[in-house]
Amino acid sequence: MSRVRALSAYLAVAAALLLLWEAAPSAGWVDPRLLPPASAVLATLWEMMMTAVFWRHVGQTLAETATAFAIAVPLGVVVGILVAESKFASATFKPLIFFVFSIPKSIFLPVFILVLGIAFWQKVAFGVFSTIFIVIMTTFAAVESVREDQLRVARSFDASARQKMLYVYIPAMTPILLEAVRLAMIFNFTGILLAEMYASRAGIGNVIGVWGQGFQLPELLAMVIFVSVLAILFNETVRYVEAKCEHWRN
Repeated sequence: MSRVRALSAYLAVAAALLLLWEAAPSAGWVDPRLLPPASAVLATLWEMMMTAVFWRHVGQTLAETATAFAIAVPLGVVVGILVAESKFASATFKPLIFFVFSIPKSIFLPVFILVLGIAFWQKVAFGVFSTIFIVIMTTFAAVESVREDQLRVARSFDASARQKMLYVYIPAMTPILLEAVRLAMIFNFTGILLAEMYASRAGIGNVIGVWGQGFQLPELLAMVIFVSVLAILFNETVRYVEAKCEHWRN
């Protein structure tokens, strides 16, 4: 029942914001040229969704995002476990990883363009680079969350490394790693959109950049709404899986 109440509250807030958005330009509170009414933006979004060009751009971005995500998350988890489980690797690489994570990734984008051009794999590489450090750092926390008493029990039964990974590490780490997945998608999607806006021939980021430069606000805001819906759907899906795995913490 609490989930139904939360959904109802969420929908009520969304409806109130849409009504405020619709009323603001209509009542003259803001210039309609700067903020078109919500009805006009939603109508524009519907018209866009009826075209093949729109879905070509969406498909390009989703393909880049999915590829970068599929590379960054497993690779980040493996690297994070290897570094966290070695005292030497932790002392050597942890400070470097935290240092690189603190640097805005956008300053490296010109390097990726110079090396890889503006094709598909440049976007994927930058998406991986934007994502992998948050996954590695969250994996550090996930490894530290494994309780020592659980490891002692596994050792007392002479569990192999594979058995400890399957029956101790993975159940204990999964809830935290699912949080990493949510954060990773945010960093990944943002990196892909930034790379597309900077230099690309197709993709959501490309059209957002073109519409922004051309002051085509209905199209720009329509795409922002579409991207927001995609992000919310992914986030809520992971939150649902995360809630199902919450009992593994114990």
